[in-house]
Amino acid sequence: MKKDIHPEYKLGTVHCACGNEFQVRMTVDKMNVEICNSCHPYFTGKQNLVDTAGRIEKYMKKYNLSQKDL
Repeated sequence: MKKDIHPEYKLGTVHCACGNEFQVRMTVDKMNVEICNSCHPYFTGKQNLVDTAGRIEKYMKKYNLSQKDL
């Protein structure tokens, strides 16, 4: 391998919007993310529905669903 062309990996801190903070090895000192494994719906099992312009109600009405069906 060529010398002096590879980035230096160091211990860096990742800050999430939910307040979670953890350390990983990366090429930068710190990184800000919007979502992490502590707040992501796939890992937590909780689904947060964000309604914009009534899209969810329109879908529920179209397929004749209720909130408990989800």
